[in-house]
Amino acid sequence: MLGWGFPPNITGGLDTAVGELFERVEQRDDIEFELVLPAEYAPPDREHIYGIQTGDGDIITRIGRLADAFADRATDADIIHTNDWFGYNPGSRASRNTDVEWITTFHSLSYDRNVNPPEREVKTEQRVANRSDHVVAVSEFTRERIQQNYGVDSTVIYNGFSSVEPTGRELKSELGIDGKMLFFLGRHTDQKGISYLLYALSKLQRDDVTLVLGGSGHLTDQLKRFTELLGIDDRVIFPGFIPQAEIGDFYASADLFVSPSLAEPFGMTIVESLSVGTRVVACRSGAAELLPEDCVVEVTPDSDAIARGIERALAMSSPLEYETRTWGEVADEYVTLYQRVLDEQ
Repeated sequence: MLGWGFPPNITGGLDTAVGELFERVEQRDDIEFELVLPAEYAPPDREHIYGIQTGDGDIITRIGRLADAFADRATDADIIHTNDWFGYNPGSRASRNTDVEWITTFHSLSYDRNVNPPEREVKTEQRVANRSDHVVAVSEFTRERIQQNYGVDSTVIYNGFSSVEPTGRELKSELGIDGKMLFFLGRHTDQKGISYLLYALSKLQRDDVTLVLGGSGHLTDQLKRFTELLGIDDRVIFPGFIPQAEIGDFYASADLFVSPSLAEPFGMTIVESLSVGTRVVACRSGAAELLPEDCVVEVTPDSDAIARGIERALAMSSPLEYETRTWGEVADEYVTLYQRVLDEQ
């Protein structure tokens, strides 16, 4: 398998999924599983994890160096498994040099991450979808978007539900919040729909709600200016990057977690919030496909809809009850897919 990051060095959705899958499959006796990563993100001294020095240069140059090493390691493999668009060059070289089946998992698409996706990235994703022998999507939502944008069908294997552990800090008191606390966590990019959330906050029929906008990104300064223009800058807190060890306390202290993303292929933050008992308001996501409606109040990426969803969710008091999907189940489904692929050869 080819990955990019590995927890706790990098904890994005893709990296968490790759790390969790490796940990579960590597323990099994019925499969030999190797993971190739850039050396700067690879955990040191882990058996069956191979860190490759990618050197200086832009990401395309670094992926090119990674591709050579990945193709070399794939010489004796039965299956290669890459993830997202950066797997195109490594996967192409490995499948060209060996008689091997190529599986690609799409955790998100360029259309999810960008309002106007870069043409080069879109073309690369199209090539990945066309060249791979088998394509996996992390949700039905993602499967639909792969079919719509690239004309390729895929198998759905949902991610597992990650959890977080609060330490008991009372962040409302620390942050000086007297009323209700809304929490957002993620990159400050167009994809995350944060401007809709800020506009929704200004439309709430109550003034006892404070939004804690965790994370950072290229839009942070614009978002701060937007809160001033809306006259809600006294009700929005920007804590910046939140260390992994502190995230559980932010989720647990919040009355609601709000995910206004324009496209959320799965939504790790959604299940992390639920793991500490905090209800979620979110636009369509892959995670919600596995959850009862009262756990996630679904809204559209529109400020009025988000405001109504927040009002509704704040009025709900029923306990959150749902079935957790384990990463062991995810590993079982991937190993079943691997075996089916080999049986069909």
